[in-house]
Amino acid sequence: MNVLKPLGVYIHIPFCRSKCQYCDFYSIGGSRDRRLVDNYLEALAVHFKEAGALATDYIVDTVYFGGGTPSFFGADNLRRIFAELQHRFRVDKDAEITFEANPDSVTESLLKKLRAEGFNRMSLGVQSDRDDVLQKLGRPHNYEQARAAVHSARKCGFDNVSLDLMYGLPNQTAPQWKETLRHVLELKPEHISCYGLKVEEGTPLWEYKDAANLPSDEVQAEMYLDTVSILDEFGYGQYEISNFAKPGYESRHNLKYWLGEEYIGFGPAAASDFAGKRYTYVRNIETYVRGVLKQDIPILAECDAIPARERAGEYVMLRLRTTQGISPEEYEKNYLMPFEPLLETILPLEQRDLFYQKDGHWILTPKGFLVSNQIIGLLQEAQDRSEPLAKKR
Repeated sequence: MNVLKPLGVYIHIPFCRSKCQYCDFYSIGGSRDRRLVDNYLEALAVHFKEAGALATDYIVDTVYFGGGTPSFFGADNLRRIFAELQHRFRVDKDAEITFEANPDSVTESLLKKLRAEGFNRMSLGVQSDRDDVLQKLGRPHNYEQARAAVHSARKCGFDNVSLDLMYGLPNQTAPQWKETLRHVLELKPEHISCYGLKVEEGTPLWEYKDAANLPSDEVQAEMYLDTVSILDEFGYGQYEISNFAKPGYESRHNLKYWLGEEYIGFGPAAASDFAGKRYTYVRNIETYVRGVLKQDIPILAECDAIPARERAGEYVMLRLRTTQGISPEEYEKNYLMPFEPLLETILPLEQRDLFYQKDGHWILTPKGFLVSNQIIGLLQEAQDRSEPLAKKR
């Protein structure tokens, strides 16, 4: 009997009530055009059928509805998609089924329908507890709506709720951020994601960033270290640079990305790492729909087979985002690359309190997470100078 391999599924819902000032994810702000919605649902069904035929040796143990705003898309549409996915894939009975939501589009009716269908995790975009800040960011809700959404989720049977927050916001101070954390902790979520604001080119915020009074890098670093300290105090273990959870409530789906496990994405701009290939679909819903249904134009924006050396680089880059870190034994066994050049780079960084060693793994400290991009760059340079173990022998 073949052992089924675990698989994550990401489904992109590219519909929003409105676009936020900082958002560079692919989505369509405004009303849900019925024709486009129906065509998109049809395209997803066809795509599920095609992909499911290639995944007969897999069992789906996580499903993630991201966006966009899945809650704005509506419970009936989400249920229809999930039912079609279950029809085409083998979905584990204990799978983690997550949907993203904004507080303004969370209703008890939506929550009851999704919980009855098997959805068991909600990721709520709160971002801030200050209504004036939310308004400046273009968020379509206020903080009271966020509080009400969490209360409704509990009432409807959701015992796994994640809240998204952002720091480094316009006019934000470190004391204000600490106050935000303590307010949000009163909601007792199982999981908290805290992201530093990134001003991306092409977003409305980019156009006025110099006048937005954004906190300095030093203040943002202080906010980050305060986050780690406060959440640890309240029992939230850090398991990734930006993610914290009560024991047993780490995001199983997102861990797939960071641990290099397989996942398939559906929808425009969705990414996949499946069967040895990494690929991404076009950032255009009309092109995606037409390409899937008529198959007369390509829907892939990129597709690459990943060689072993590049996988070794990804292992270092992704694992160092987590508190599992990198294992010399695992690295050499899986990628046939020597760890010694990496160790020569790590040891001086350990002396600067940027790395620590635990159970045979090298892990970044909170201070190390702050400069992780630079550290990963140094390690990848060391990799580039290395020869595979097989060649050395």
